[in-house]
Amino acid sequence: MLQEKDIFNEIRSIFKDGHLVFGSTAGDITSESVEDESITITAIEFENSSFSINTANVLHSENKLDSYKIGKDLIQQLPQKNLKYVFVVSEGIFINGSQLAIGMNAATKDNVLITGALCGDGSRFKTTLASYNESPKEGEIVVIGFYGDTLEITFATNGGWTPFGPERVVTKANENVLYELDGKPALDLYKKYLGDKSKDLPGAALLYPLKVKSSDTTKSIVRTILNINEEESSMILAGDILENSRVQLMMANVDSIVHAAEIGAEKAIKFRENKPDLAILVSCIGRKLVLTKE
Repeated sequence: MLQEKDIFNEIRSIFKDGHLVFGSTAGDITSESVEDESITITAIEFENSSFSINTANVLHSENKLDSYKIGKDLIQQLPQKNLKYVFVVSEGIFINGSQLAIGMNAATKDNVLITGALCGDGSRFKTTLASYNESPKEGEIVVIGFYGDTLEITFATNGGWTPFGPERVVTKANENVLYELDGKPALDLYKKYLGDKSKDLPGAALLYPLKVKSSDTTKSIVRTILNINEEESSMILAGDILENSRVQLMMANVDSIVHAAEIGAEKAIKFRENKPDLAILVSCIGRKLVLTKE
């Protein structure tokens, strides 16, 4: 729907003086439902706070596909004085999500809070769209910097995924591409676990992300598999994965995902001084597939 040629002008006619930020999704979480065939518009107006917006395009940038440099530059280009919070809407096909986040954090001072998301494309893995004050397009990253002494921002994350099966050691990887586990082609091993479901790759991989443990065994991260390379028998992940880290497959059910979301909401509101006026929910297509398949 965001690819329709008149969409920008149609929404501009509703908000003639507004700053319009677009991002494609895998469904819009609105109130108590998820809408698939709709465009959701959230209008925000501040009494005392202000904002600044920057963009970059990974397809046209001088640092094409250098996710770290693009992320760092985007934050540095924002006015730094009294910067309180940054919200990110990023294209989701070409970018390395973890390098983008690392670059953004490297450019901040005083532990500025940064949250946001990679744009969605359902389970198609073909096109994501974003833009600021123009028609939505591919490759675009938008950052919104927020300022104001009275502005109160809190956040929380929670997964709901459960690891299963044996741990495997990453024996060959480069940035966000996983080549080998325990010395064997990663994709071949992954397909073995999926069985009949492997014919539905890469979409089926959204139901079975990887739990990754580095040398700090008390902490782990989840890496979603965005795509596969049959020729190299490799898997392209949403963020970096280091050699010698240990991985396990993960799965989820409706109860665990709903419970995790509830815990996340409770955490986000626990340390607030005031009741929030707006909550922005970020989820992933993997969770949605689990919920809809069950």
